[in-house]
Amino acid sequence: MADARELLDAGERLGPEELRALQLERLRASLRHAYEQVPFYRESFDKAGIRPEDCRSLEDLARFPFTTKADLRENYPFGMFAVPRERIRRLHASSGTTGRPTVVGYTGNDLSMWADMVARSIRAAGGRPGDVVHVAYGYGLFTGGLGAHYGAERLGCTVVPASGGMTARQVQLIQDLEPAVIMVTPSYMLTLLDEFERQGVDPRTTSLRVGIFGAEPWTEQMRREIEERFAIDAVDIYGLSEVVGPGVAQECVETKDGLTVWEDHFYPEVIDPVTGEVLPEGERGELVFTSLTKEAMPIVRYRTRDLTRLLPGTARVFRRMEKVSGRSDDLVILRGVNLFPTQIEEIVLRTPGVAPHFQLRLTREGRMDSLTVRAEARPGATPETREAAARSIVAAVKNGIGVSVDVEIVEPESLERSVGKIRRIVDLRPRDTGQG
Repeated sequence: MADARELLDAGERLGPEELRALQLERLRASLRHAYEQVPFYRESFDKAGIRPEDCRSLEDLARFPFTTKADLRENYPFGMFAVPRERIRRLHASSGTTGRPTVVGYTGNDLSMWADMVARSIRAAGGRPGDVVHVAYGYGLFTGGLGAHYGAERLGCTVVPASGGMTARQVQLIQDLEPAVIMVTPSYMLTLLDEFERQGVDPRTTSLRVGIFGAEPWTEQMRREIEERFAIDAVDIYGLSEVVGPGVAQECVETKDGLTVWEDHFYPEVIDPVTGEVLPEGERGELVFTSLTKEAMPIVRYRTRDLTRLLPGTARVFRRMEKVSGRSDDLVILRGVNLFPTQIEEIVLRTPGVAPHFQLRLTREGRMDSLTVRAEARPGATPETREAAARSIVAAVKNGIGVSVDVEIVEPESLERSVGKIRRIVDLRPRDTGQG
Protein backbone atom coordinates (compact mmCIF):
# COMPACT_ATOMS: atom_id res chain seq x y z
CA MET A 1 0.00 0.00 0.00
CA ALA A 2 1.02 3.68 -0.15
CA ASP A 3 2.46 3.65 3.39
CA ALA A 4 4.34 0.36 2.92
CA ARG A 5 7.35 1.46 0.86
CA GLU A 6 9.24 -1.60 2.01
CA LEU A 7 6.99 -3.65 -0.28
CA LEU A 8 8.17 -1.80 -3.41
CA ASP A 9 10.80 -3.38 -5.66
CA ALA A 10 13.96 -1.64 -6.86
CA GLY A 11 12.31 -0.26 -10.01
CA GLU A 12 9.45 1.29 -8.05
CA ARG A 13 11.95 3.03 -5.73
CA LEU A 14 13.72 4.91 -8.54
CA GLY A 15 13.76 8.70 -8.44
CA PRO A 16 12.61 10.67 -11.52
CA GLU A 17 16.13 11.37 -12.82
CA GLU A 18 17.26 7.81 -12.14
CA LEU A 19 14.25 6.55 -14.08
CA ARG A 20 14.92 8.73 -17.12
CA ALA A 21 18.58 7.70 -17.19
CA LEU A 22 17.64 4.02 -17.00
CA GLN A 23 14.99 4.44 -19.70
CA LEU A 24 17.43 6.09 -22.10
CA GLU A 25 20.09 3.44 -21.50
CA ARG A 26 17.61 0.63 -22.08
CA LEU A 27 15.97 2.38 -25.04
CA ARG A 28 19.25 2.83 -26.89
CA ALA A 29 20.14 -0.84 -26.30
CA SER A 30 16.70 -2.04 -27.44
CA LEU A 31 16.79 0.07 -30.64
CA ARG A 32 20.25 -1.29 -31.41
CA HIS A 33 19.12 -4.88 -30.74
CA ALA A 34 16.09 -4.47 -33.03
CA TYR A 35 18.13 -2.84 -35.82
CA GLU A 36 20.90 -5.42 -35.76
CA GLN A 37 18.77 -8.56 -35.41
CA VAL A 38 15.41 -7.89 -37.14
CA PRO A 39 15.46 -7.26 -40.92
CA PHE A 40 12.12 -5.46 -40.73
CA TYR A 41 13.51 -2.86 -38.32
CA ARG A 42 16.75 -2.45 -40.23
CA GLU A 43 14.81 -1.74 -43.41
CA SER A 44 12.29 0.47 -41.60
CA PHE A 45 14.96 2.57 -39.86
CA ASP A 46 17.06 2.88 -43.03
CA LYS A 47 14.03 3.99 -45.03
CA ALA A 48 13.33 6.68 -42.43
CA GLY A 49 16.97 7.76 -42.53
CA ILE A 50 17.60 7.09 -38.86
CA ARG A 51 19.86 4.77 -36.90
CA PRO A 52 19.87 3.63 -33.25
CA GLU A 53 22.80 5.91 -32.37
CA ASP A 54 20.66 8.92 -33.39
CA CYS A 55 18.62 8.38 -30.20
CA ARG A 56 20.45 10.65 -27.76
CA SER A 57 17.44 11.56 -25.63
CA LEU A 58 14.05 10.05 -24.84
CA GLU A 59 12.47 12.74 -27.02
CA ASP A 60 14.45 11.43 -30.02
CA LEU A 61 12.27 8.31 -30.03
CA ALA A 62 9.62 10.37 -31.86
CA ARG A 63 11.94 10.37 -34.93
CA PHE A 64 11.69 6.59 -35.32
CA PRO A 65 9.00 4.89 -37.45
CA PHE A 66 5.94 3.17 -36.00
CA THR A 67 5.25 -0.56 -35.90
CA THR A 68 1.68 -1.68 -36.66
CA LYS A 69 -0.25 -4.91 -36.34
CA ALA A 70 -0.14 -5.14 -40.15
CA ASP A 71 3.68 -5.21 -39.94
CA LEU A 72 3.51 -8.13 -37.52
CA ARG A 73 1.10 -10.00 -39.76
CA GLU A 74 3.26 -9.44 -42.82
CA ASN A 75 6.20 -11.00 -40.95
CA TYR A 76 4.18 -13.97 -39.70
CA PRO A 77 5.15 -16.14 -37.96
CA PHE A 78 8.79 -15.54 -36.92
CA GLY A 79 10.01 -12.59 -38.98
CA MET A 80 9.99 -10.16 -36.04
CA PHE A 81 12.12 -12.38 -33.80
CA ALA A 82 15.53 -11.03 -32.74
CA VAL A 83 17.08 -14.23 -31.35
CA PRO A 84 17.68 -17.71 -32.82
CA ARG A 85 14.67 -20.01 -32.64
CA GLU A 86 16.41 -22.35 -30.19
CA ARG A 87 16.44 -19.54 -27.59
CA ILE A 88 12.64 -19.20 -27.68
CA ARG A 89 11.03 -20.77 -24.63
CA ARG A 90 7.37 -19.99 -25.34
CA LEU A 91 5.09 -18.83 -28.13
CA HIS A 92 1.85 -16.93 -27.62
CA ALA A 93 -0.60 -15.40 -30.07
CA SER A 94 -3.02 -12.50 -29.81
CA SER A 95 -6.68 -13.36 -29.35
CA GLY A 96 -7.44 -12.19 -32.88
CA THR A 97 -10.46 -10.13 -31.79
CA THR A 98 -9.64 -7.55 -34.50
CA GLY A 99 -8.30 -9.86 -37.23
CA ARG A 100 -5.70 -12.54 -37.87
CA PRO A 101 -3.67 -13.43 -34.73
CA THR A 102 -0.05 -12.34 -34.36
CA VAL A 103 2.66 -14.60 -32.94
CA VAL A 104 4.94 -13.46 -30.11
CA GLY A 105 8.03 -15.26 -28.80
CA TYR A 106 9.68 -15.12 -25.37
CA THR A 107 13.15 -16.04 -24.14
CA GLY A 108 13.69 -17.30 -20.61
CA ASN A 109 14.65 -13.76 -19.57
CA ASP A 110 11.51 -12.35 -21.21
CA LEU A 111 9.32 -14.79 -19.26
CA SER A 112 11.10 -13.89 -16.01
CA MET A 113 10.65 -10.15 -16.62
CA TRP A 114 6.98 -10.71 -17.49
CA ALA A 115 6.40 -12.69 -14.29
CA ASP A 116 8.10 -9.89 -12.32
CA MET A 117 5.80 -7.27 -13.86
CA VAL A 118 2.63 -9.27 -13.18
CA ALA A 119 3.82 -9.93 -9.62
CA ARG A 120 4.40 -6.19 -9.24
CA SER A 121 0.91 -5.58 -10.64
CA ILE A 122 -0.82 -8.00 -8.26
CA ARG A 123 0.99 -6.42 -5.31
CA ALA A 124 0.01 -2.91 -6.47
CA ALA A 125 -3.60 -4.15 -6.70
CA GLY A 126 -3.54 -5.27 -3.07
CA GLY A 127 -2.49 -8.92 -3.41
CA ARG A 128 0.16 -10.27 -1.05
CA PRO A 129 2.41 -13.35 -0.84
CA GLY A 130 0.42 -16.28 0.51
CA ASP A 131 -2.88 -15.12 -1.02
CA VAL A 132 -4.92 -17.58 -3.07
CA VAL A 133 -5.42 -16.16 -6.60
CA HIS A 134 -8.28 -17.45 -8.77
CA VAL A 135 -7.24 -17.04 -12.43
CA ALA A 136 -10.29 -17.11 -14.71
CA TYR A 137 -8.58 -15.68 -17.80
CA GLY A 138 -8.35 -18.15 -20.66
CA TYR A 139 -5.21 -20.27 -20.79
CA GLY A 140 -3.47 -21.33 -24.01
CA LEU A 141 -2.27 -19.05 -26.81
CA PHE A 142 -4.02 -16.09 -25.17
CA THR A 143 -1.54 -14.41 -22.79
CA GLY A 144 -4.04 -13.70 -20.01
CA GLY A 145 -4.16 -17.01 -18.16
CA LEU A 146 -0.49 -17.98 -18.16
CA GLY A 147 0.63 -14.38 -17.67
CA ALA A 148 -1.48 -14.02 -14.54
CA HIS A 149 -0.56 -17.53 -13.38
CA TYR A 150 3.22 -17.13 -13.42
CA GLY A 151 3.05 -13.61 -12.03
CA ALA A 152 0.98 -14.77 -9.06
CA GLU A 153 3.40 -17.61 -8.41
CA ARG A 154 6.35 -15.20 -8.66
CA LEU A 155 4.73 -13.05 -5.96
CA GLY A 156 4.43 -16.12 -3.73
CA CYS A 157 0.70 -16.72 -4.12
CA THR A 158 -1.25 -19.97 -4.45
CA VAL A 159 -2.84 -20.17 -7.90
CA VAL A 160 -6.19 -21.71 -8.83
CA PRO A 161 -5.88 -22.13 -12.64
CA ALA A 162 -9.63 -22.09 -13.30
CA SER A 163 -9.39 -20.66 -16.86
CA GLY A 164 -12.66 -19.60 -18.54
CA GLY A 165 -16.02 -21.31 -18.78
CA MET A 166 -17.84 -23.76 -16.46
CA THR A 167 -19.35 -20.79 -14.62
CA ALA A 168 -21.27 -22.81 -12.03
CA ARG A 169 -18.11 -24.74 -11.15
CA GLN A 170 -16.12 -21.50 -10.81
CA VAL A 171 -18.63 -20.22 -8.28
CA GLN A 172 -18.24 -23.45 -6.31
CA LEU A 173 -14.43 -23.22 -6.44
CA ILE A 174 -14.52 -19.65 -5.14
CA GLN A 175 -16.65 -20.76 -2.21
CA ASP A 176 -14.57 -23.86 -1.45
CA LEU A 177 -10.98 -22.67 -2.04
CA GLU A 178 -11.48 -19.16 -0.60
CA PRO A 179 -9.33 -17.02 -2.92
CA ALA A 180 -8.50 -13.46 -1.90
CA VAL A 181 -7.85 -12.28 -5.48
CA ILE A 182 -9.58 -12.98 -8.78
CA MET A 183 -8.10 -12.15 -12.20
CA VAL A 184 -10.62 -12.18 -15.06
CA THR A 185 -12.24 -10.05 -17.75
CA PRO A 186 -14.76 -7.60 -16.26
CA SER A 187 -17.58 -8.91 -18.45
CA TYR A 188 -17.02 -12.49 -17.25
CA MET A 189 -16.84 -11.29 -13.65
CA LEU A 190 -20.38 -10.01 -14.06
CA THR A 191 -21.38 -13.40 -15.45
CA LEU A 192 -19.95 -14.97 -12.27
CA LEU A 193 -21.89 -12.47 -10.17
CA ASP A 194 -25.12 -13.44 -11.90
CA GLU A 195 -24.34 -17.12 -11.25
CA PHE A 196 -23.76 -16.48 -7.53
CA GLU A 197 -27.16 -14.83 -7.30
CA ARG A 198 -28.78 -17.58 -9.39
CA GLN A 199 -27.46 -20.12 -6.87
CA GLY A 200 -28.83 -18.06 -3.99
CA VAL A 201 -25.38 -17.11 -2.69
CA ASP A 202 -24.72 -13.51 -1.63
CA PRO A 203 -21.59 -12.48 -3.62
CA ARG A 204 -20.64 -10.10 -0.81
CA THR A 205 -20.03 -13.01 1.58
CA THR A 206 -17.13 -14.59 -0.35
CA SER A 207 -13.45 -14.50 0.63
CA LEU A 208 -12.60 -12.28 -2.35
CA ARG A 209 -11.24 -8.84 -1.52
CA VAL A 210 -9.52 -7.81 -4.81
CA GLY A 211 -10.55 -8.19 -8.45
CA ILE A 212 -7.94 -7.50 -11.17
CA PHE A 213 -9.76 -6.95 -14.45
CA GLY A 214 -8.38 -6.51 -17.96
CA ALA A 215 -8.40 -7.65 -21.62
CA GLU A 216 -11.23 -5.28 -22.57
CA PRO A 217 -12.23 -1.64 -21.93
CA TRP A 218 -14.56 -1.12 -18.97
CA THR A 219 -16.11 1.93 -17.40
CA GLU A 220 -16.24 3.51 -13.95
CA GLN A 221 -19.91 2.56 -13.88
CA MET A 222 -18.95 -1.11 -14.30
CA ARG A 223 -16.36 -0.74 -11.52
CA ARG A 224 -19.04 0.59 -9.16
CA GLU A 225 -21.40 -2.25 -10.02
CA ILE A 226 -18.73 -4.91 -9.37
CA GLU A 227 -17.54 -3.30 -6.14
CA GLU A 228 -21.05 -2.83 -4.77
CA ARG A 229 -22.32 -6.29 -5.70
CA PHE A 230 -19.21 -8.16 -4.56
CA ALA A 231 -17.77 -5.92 -1.78
CA ILE A 232 -14.27 -5.97 -3.28
CA ASP A 233 -11.73 -3.53 -4.67
CA ALA A 234 -11.97 -3.63 -8.49
CA VAL A 235 -8.80 -2.49 -10.26
CA ASP A 236 -7.65 -2.39 -13.86
CA ILE A 237 -4.70 -4.23 -15.42
CA TYR A 238 -3.43 -3.48 -18.93
CA GLY A 239 -1.36 -5.36 -21.43
CA LEU A 240 -1.29 -6.73 -24.92
CA SER A 241 0.50 -9.72 -26.33
CA GLU A 242 2.49 -7.70 -28.87
CA VAL A 243 4.18 -5.82 -26.00
CA VAL A 244 4.33 -8.72 -23.50
CA GLY A 245 0.84 -9.59 -22.17
CA PRO A 246 -0.95 -8.47 -18.98
CA GLY A 247 1.31 -6.53 -16.64
CA VAL A 248 2.34 -3.59 -18.83
CA ALA A 249 0.39 -1.25 -16.51
CA GLN A 250 -1.63 -1.67 -13.34
CA GLU A 251 -4.02 0.42 -11.30
CA CYS A 252 -2.87 0.85 -7.69
CA VAL A 253 -5.51 -0.03 -5.12
CA GLU A 254 -4.67 2.89 -2.84
CA THR A 255 -5.49 5.50 -5.51
CA LYS A 256 -7.66 3.86 -8.25
CA ASP A 257 -6.82 6.84 -10.45
CA GLY A 258 -5.64 5.21 -13.65
CA LEU A 259 -3.04 2.60 -14.53
CA THR A 260 0.57 3.05 -13.47
CA VAL A 261 2.73 2.18 -16.51
CA TRP A 262 5.75 0.04 -15.60
CA GLU A 263 7.87 2.33 -17.71
CA ASP A 264 11.20 0.94 -16.56
CA HIS A 265 10.37 -1.84 -19.07
CA PHE A 266 7.76 -0.32 -21.43
CA TYR A 267 8.09 3.26 -22.70
CA PRO A 268 4.73 4.92 -23.47
CA GLU A 269 3.80 7.71 -25.87
CA VAL A 270 0.41 9.12 -26.84
CA ILE A 271 0.03 10.30 -30.44
CA ASP A 272 -2.55 11.98 -32.61
CA PRO A 273 -4.07 8.92 -34.36
CA VAL A 274 -4.38 10.84 -37.63
CA THR A 275 -1.10 12.77 -37.88
CA GLY A 276 1.12 10.51 -35.76
CA GLU A 277 2.48 13.51 -33.85
CA VAL A 278 3.39 12.95 -30.19
CA LEU A 279 0.89 14.74 -27.95
CA PRO A 280 1.76 16.62 -24.74
CA GLU A 281 1.14 14.86 -21.44
CA GLY A 282 -2.53 15.07 -20.52
CA GLU A 283 -3.91 15.11 -24.09
CA ARG A 284 -5.98 12.14 -25.21
CA GLY A 285 -4.89 10.11 -28.22
CA GLU A 286 -3.59 6.72 -29.31
CA LEU A 287 -1.26 4.80 -27.01
CA VAL A 288 2.13 3.72 -28.41
CA PHE A 289 4.63 1.43 -26.68
CA THR A 290 8.33 0.68 -27.12
CA SER A 291 9.80 -2.27 -25.22
CA LEU A 292 12.97 -1.50 -23.25
CA THR A 293 14.11 -4.96 -22.13
CA LYS A 294 12.59 -7.60 -24.43
CA GLU A 295 15.00 -10.01 -26.09
CA ALA A 296 13.00 -12.34 -28.34
CA MET A 297 10.77 -9.74 -29.95
CA PRO A 298 11.66 -6.11 -29.28
CA ILE A 299 8.89 -3.75 -30.33
CA VAL A 300 9.49 -0.15 -31.45
CA ARG A 301 6.69 2.43 -31.27
CA TYR A 302 3.89 -0.11 -31.53
CA ARG A 303 0.54 1.49 -32.28
CA THR A 304 -1.90 -0.16 -29.89
CA ARG A 305 -5.02 1.62 -31.25
CA ASP A 306 -6.09 2.07 -27.61
CA LEU A 307 -7.30 5.57 -26.73
CA THR A 308 -6.10 7.14 -23.49
CA ARG A 309 -3.87 9.91 -22.10
CA LEU A 310 -0.73 10.01 -19.97
CA LEU A 311 -0.78 11.67 -16.56
CA PRO A 312 1.82 12.31 -13.84
CA GLY A 313 2.51 9.52 -11.35
CA THR A 314 0.77 9.43 -7.97
CA ALA A 315 1.17 6.10 -6.15
CA ARG A 316 4.49 5.45 -7.93
CA VAL A 317 7.20 7.47 -9.71
CA PHE A 318 5.97 6.10 -13.05
CA ARG A 319 3.42 7.94 -15.17
CA ARG A 320 -0.19 6.82 -15.27
CA MET A 321 -2.42 6.12 -18.23
CA GLU A 322 -6.10 6.90 -17.96
CA LYS A 323 -8.44 3.92 -18.21
CA VAL A 324 -8.70 3.04 -21.92
CA SER A 325 -11.86 4.65 -23.30
CA GLY A 326 -11.98 2.57 -26.47
CA ARG A 327 -9.98 1.74 -29.57
CA SER A 328 -9.48 3.94 -32.57
CA ASP A 329 -10.55 0.97 -34.72
CA ASP A 330 -13.71 0.54 -32.56
CA LEU A 331 -14.97 3.98 -33.53
CA VAL A 332 -18.37 3.74 -35.20
CA ILE A 333 -19.41 6.69 -37.36
CA LEU A 334 -23.17 6.39 -37.59
CA ARG A 335 -24.86 8.94 -39.82
CA GLY A 336 -22.12 11.45 -39.04
CA VAL A 337 -22.06 10.85 -35.28
CA ASN A 338 -18.97 9.37 -33.56
CA LEU A 339 -19.81 6.56 -31.16
CA PHE A 340 -17.70 4.20 -29.01
CA PRO A 341 -18.91 0.96 -27.38
CA THR A 342 -18.00 2.32 -23.92
CA GLN A 343 -20.66 5.02 -24.36
CA ILE A 344 -23.29 2.33 -24.87
CA GLU A 345 -21.89 0.37 -21.92
CA GLU A 346 -22.52 3.28 -19.55
CA ILE A 347 -26.14 3.43 -20.70
CA VAL A 348 -26.70 -0.34 -20.48
CA LEU A 349 -25.22 -0.49 -16.98
CA ARG A 350 -27.67 2.00 -15.57
CA THR A 351 -30.74 0.39 -17.20
CA PRO A 352 -32.84 -1.79 -14.83
CA GLY A 353 -33.48 -5.39 -15.91
CA VAL A 354 -30.49 -5.54 -18.28
CA ALA A 355 -27.20 -7.36 -17.65
CA PRO A 356 -23.96 -5.53 -18.52
CA HIS A 357 -23.50 -7.66 -21.65
CA PHE A 358 -24.23 -6.10 -25.01
CA GLN A 359 -23.28 -6.17 -28.68
CA LEU A 360 -23.52 -3.60 -31.46
CA ARG A 361 -24.71 -4.85 -34.87
CA LEU A 362 -24.13 -2.58 -37.84
CA THR A 363 -26.26 -3.03 -40.96
CA ARG A 364 -27.03 -1.00 -44.05
CA GLU A 365 -30.41 -0.53 -45.67
CA GLY A 366 -30.05 1.23 -48.99
CA ARG A 367 -27.63 4.10 -48.36
CA MET A 368 -28.36 4.38 -44.65
CA ASP A 369 -26.36 2.72 -41.86
CA SER A 370 -28.31 1.32 -38.91
CA LEU A 371 -27.15 0.22 -35.47
CA THR A 372 -28.89 -2.34 -33.28
CA VAL A 373 -27.92 -2.64 -29.63
CA ARG A 374 -28.43 -6.22 -28.48
CA ALA A 375 -28.35 -6.42 -24.68
CA GLU A 376 -28.84 -9.46 -22.47
CA ALA A 377 -31.71 -9.44 -20.01
CA ARG A 378 -31.02 -10.18 -16.38
CA PRO A 379 -32.26 -13.60 -15.25
CA GLY A 380 -35.88 -13.33 -14.18
CA ALA A 381 -36.60 -10.09 -16.02
CA THR A 382 -40.27 -9.97 -17.07
CA PRO A 383 -41.41 -9.13 -20.63
CA GLU A 384 -42.63 -5.78 -19.34
CA THR A 385 -39.24 -5.04 -17.78
CA ARG A 386 -37.49 -5.96 -21.05
CA GLU A 387 -39.75 -3.68 -23.08
CA ALA A 388 -39.17 -0.81 -20.65
CA ALA A 389 -35.40 -1.41 -20.81
CA ALA A 390 -35.40 -1.29 -24.61
CA ARG A 391 -37.32 2.00 -24.62
CA SER A 392 -34.99 3.44 -21.98
CA ILE A 393 -31.83 2.55 -23.96
CA VAL A 394 -33.26 4.00 -27.18
CA ALA A 395 -34.05 7.28 -25.42
CA ALA A 396 -30.70 7.46 -23.57
CA VAL A 397 -28.68 6.91 -26.77
CA LYS A 398 -30.73 9.50 -28.63
CA ASN A 399 -30.48 12.09 -25.85
CA GLY A 400 -26.90 11.39 -24.77
CA ILE A 401 -25.13 10.54 -28.03
CA GLY A 402 -27.44 12.13 -30.55
CA VAL A 403 -28.25 9.21 -32.84
CA SER A 404 -31.20 6.83 -33.23
CA VAL A 405 -30.63 3.10 -32.70
CA ASP A 406 -32.73 -0.04 -32.46
CA VAL A 407 -32.57 -2.14 -29.30
CA GLU A 408 -33.15 -5.86 -28.81
CA ILE A 409 -33.21 -7.38 -25.32
CA VAL A 410 -32.04 -10.99 -25.73
CA GLU A 411 -31.91 -14.01 -23.43
CA PRO A 412 -29.25 -14.18 -20.67
CA GLU A 413 -25.88 -15.61 -21.80
CA SER A 414 -26.97 -15.71 -25.45
CA LEU A 415 -24.36 -13.33 -26.89
CA GLU A 416 -21.20 -14.81 -28.40
CA ARG A 417 -18.15 -14.77 -26.10
CA SER A 418 -14.46 -15.34 -26.85
CA VAL A 419 -11.81 -15.82 -24.11
CA GLY A 420 -14.37 -14.46 -21.66
CA LYS A 421 -14.98 -11.36 -23.80
CA ILE A 422 -18.09 -10.46 -25.76
CA ARG A 423 -17.44 -9.46 -29.35
CA ARG A 424 -18.62 -5.86 -29.06
CA ILE A 425 -19.05 -4.89 -32.72
CA VAL A 426 -20.53 -7.09 -35.45
CA ASP A 427 -20.34 -5.30 -38.79
CA LEU A 428 -22.82 -6.81 -41.26
CA ARG A 429 -22.55 -4.03 -43.83
CA PRO A 430 -21.42 -4.83 -47.40
CA ARG A 431 -17.65 -5.27 -47.55
CA ASP A 432 -17.13 -2.89 -50.47
CA THR A 433 -18.46 0.16 -48.61
CA GLY A 434 -17.10 2.08 -45.64
CA GLN A 435 -18.70 3.63 -42.63
CA GLY A 436 -21.38 6.15 -43.35
